[in-house]
Amino acid sequence: MHNMQPSKGAKKSVKRLGRGNATGKGTTAGRGQKGQRARSGGRSGLKLLGMRQLMLSTPKLRGFKSLNRPIGEVSLSDLNKAYSDGDTVSLQSLRKLGLISQETRKAKVLANGTLGKRLTIKGVAVSEKAKEKIAAAGGSVS
Repeated sequence: MHNMQPSKGAKKSVKRLGRGNATGKGTTAGRGQKGQRARSGGRSGLKLLGMRQLMLSTPKLRGFKSLNRPIGEVSLSDLNKAYSDGDTVSLQSLRKLGLISQETRKAKVLANGTLGKRLTIKGVAVSEKAKEKIAAAGGSVS
């Protein structure tokens, strides 16, 4: 126990300011010249501006991803081209076929175009008109 020491580089000595120019931090002690921030008790950080919480909570660097991601919209004509008769349409299959992007959490089938195949739709939102067209083609929505 009496031989134990902290690992090399773990302990760093405090930089002593204002101890003469030979130290490299004399005269202005790293505070620049004059001004409010050079004085003792000068302004520091964003405490008084009321923006501190906003600045801290905003994601930094490379933008951010919105929590409200857009819903992937799929038309009946797209389903008609991509799927064969009797297939099941789900979020995973829509992603696999590239009809919606990988990031989208939800998708909705819209009544654009015509559907000539019997499809089963699971776990995907469907508009009222699209429901009617799917039922007319012999498919089902669950």
